[in-house]
Amino acid sequence: MPARPQGEITRGTTNPNRLRRVDRWIAARLGGTLRDVPDPLVVDLGYGESPVTTVELHSRLTAVRPDVRVVGLEIDPARVAAAAPVAEPPGLTFARGGFELAGLRPVVVRAFNVLRQYEEAAVEVAWRTMTAALAPGGAVVEGTCDELGRLASWVLLDAAGPQTLTLAAKLSTLDTPATLAERLPKALIHRNVPGEPIHALVSALDDAWRDAAPYATFGPRQRWLRTVSTVRAAGWPIEDRPARWRLGEITVRWQTVAPSYLTSR
Repeated sequence: MPARPQGEITRGTTNPNRLRRVDRWIAARLGGTLRDVPDPLVVDLGYGESPVTTVELHSRLTAVRPDVRVVGLEIDPARVAAAAPVAEPPGLTFARGGFELAGLRPVVVRAFNVLRQYEEAAVEVAWRTMTAALAPGGAVVEGTCDELGRLASWVLLDAAGPQTLTLAAKLSTLDTPATLAERLPKALIHRNVPGEPIHALVSALDDAWRDAAPYATFGPRQRWLRTVSTVRAAGWPIEDRPARWRLGEITVRWQTVAPSYLTSR
């Protein structure tokens, strides 16, 4: 008898194209992994009431690896049944499962807007459960975004634990980087207070954004590039190159923003 899926049924609301920012990042950052493994299995955990974002993930990743297999997992059997009619493209299926990943051994897991609805104490357990189920060299991308996908953040994890944090925004609608704090992952959203590293990063971005106001004449992208360059010059270990920054992203090593209660252990 299959083990009971680990997790709880969450609200499950979603919108088409909501996860485009993280999908684009997965294709760029983890595309090499997908191309190198013999069985490119990807799990989309907790796709919600509509399977549309799982269908979109499959479509985007087939551009990286045409034979990629994407499995959408949901705890609610009614949602799995409702998704069955759209499982038409080869390599796209839906099944019941939770953080244990239904016994699958994926090389990539996308878990978006799932843990946001849990208590903070549940995060570490969920992270360990998912990473323990990964194929060798695999990764979990866990995060959250707003309803339209204009603001997003996510953590990259592997078998060793969390590695990076990425913040991403649609620059043409970004009023201030402080807005990104509203969509931090569950592990960080309650830590955006003075004395915590993530608060220091958000504050540094906000200050640099304000100082870069004259660059708004050349458009929000130029203002953002100036902001990121300023924060990096101040000592924040921002990864990637300006080509990623131009997309409204920044990625930092996890240990630079990890909650103080974790780093003090």
